[in-house]
Amino acid sequence: MSDETKPENDSTRNKAAGWDDVGRQFQALGDSLAAAFRTAWQDEGNRQKVDEIKNSLGQLGKEIGKAVEESASSDEGQKFLHEVEKAINSLQQATVDSAQEMKPHLVTTLRKIDQEIQKLIEKVEAEGKKSE
Repeated sequence: MSDETKPENDSTRNKAAGWDDVGRQFQALGDSLAAAFRTAWQDEGNRQKVDEIKNSLGQLGKEIGKAVEESASSDEGQKFLHEVEKAINSLQQATVDSAQEMKPHLVTTLRKIDQEIQKLIEKVEAEGKKSE
């Protein structure tokens, strides 16, 4: 029999069941978060506060935009815009540099998560074998 036609063995079924359990856990987490957000949004007081913040931020943006338009054509405005541009470029470079610095830490963290998931799978498999 070729590998493609061999029936699934117990180990393969247990691994699949373990991954199914992990998937169910993530689904449950997502459902809980969604329910919490829906509950918070259904509260009239929360919606009102969110709308107030949204309106305030919109007004702030309009006022800043107006001030920038009025002063952008002045020498001071041009100097300010140049400084903002430099700051943005510095921020972009710092972001790139930080991402490069964080990459090894992220890889390490993801490997640790993978190890923990593997342990969970092994535990589920072991429990499955005990119940057989």
